[in-house]
Amino acid sequence: MATRAAHQQPTPERFISAVQAHQQTEAIKAAIELGIFTAIAEGNTTAATIANRCSAAERGVRILCDFLTIHSFLTKEGTQYALAPDSALFLNQHSPAYLGGTIEFLLTPRLREGHLRMTEAVRRGGTALGEGTLVPENPDWVKFAEAMMPLMHMPAELTAAELHKGGEAHKVLDIAASHGIWGIAVAKQNPAAHIYAVDWKNVLEVAKQNAQAMGVADRYHFLPGSAFDVNFGDDYDLVLIPNFLHHFDPPTCVSFMRKVHASLKPGGRAAIVEVVPNPDRVTPPIAAGFSMTMLTTTPIGDAYTFAELKSISESAGFARVEIAPQEIGIDRLVIAYR
Repeated sequence: MATRAAHQQPTPERFISAVQAHQQTEAIKAAIELGIFTAIAEGNTTAATIANRCSAAERGVRILCDFLTIHSFLTKEGTQYALAPDSALFLNQHSPAYLGGTIEFLLTPRLREGHLRMTEAVRRGGTALGEGTLVPENPDWVKFAEAMMPLMHMPAELTAAELHKGGEAHKVLDIAASHGIWGIAVAKQNPAAHIYAVDWKNVLEVAKQNAQAMGVADRYHFLPGSAFDVNFGDDYDLVLIPNFLHHFDPPTCVSFMRKVHASLKPGGRAAIVEVVPNPDRVTPPIAAGFSMTMLTTTPIGDAYTFAELKSISESAGFARVEIAPQEIGIDRLVIAYR
């Protein structure tokens, strides 16, 4: 029997949708800034009532809400709008899982410029923005620390719980600590643990505030500067490396992991948290597609498969490398043992 696909006629729809995909980005941004999702969650379900709640024109709100319905962020019955399940959980400001604030980092001008200059990045094989996001003391990483913690809170807790199965940690190094939630989650799982956080000084101010707010400030310490230059010290039970290696090429990663290896006590662990594409490098979509973000925003970064992370770790001297069975949000946890 001939498949349905064999009878489908070519259509420009996919091309048109892709070329106009920026409209969806701007629609989500506008809806978050106006508070559309929150207004609907509060019971405002018509264009008129939503417009009144959001101090916007009824015509503008109607067109925006219809557009969001087309793209499955809202549902519509007659003239009544409602939140799709994902929008109710992640885009309503009253939800504890609210992620709307992440646009403060994900849509920063520098990141957007990197993607706008993609043709040049492809020709170069790396970002058209010089050092891209790796500029020292980059203020965008402060925005990241302030905006992205809600997205990382659950993955950090899952990671800490998984690592706790391997035993108590007493001295923990947190690389590119950012908002601090990875180290804070480990500190809460291990009441005797002291966390040593490495990041730029301006970024660590955010981690400091979060450590104080979450009751671990007395066990949270700071090592400001570049992770490649800072003296880590030694005798760590655990080194956390969340979403860091993808910024660099494999030789740089190997060199860095040698430094991590030297900082660990015998039997210590390095916990690498990364988006990990399958060997085909096109699945799963978010993990595989992350390579494009690295192409446009870093000189030499990439998304690495488990085999590549294993090779990097083994080349740095680690004796055994395993991947945890469950996903950590959109990430995976890879554990390298000294």
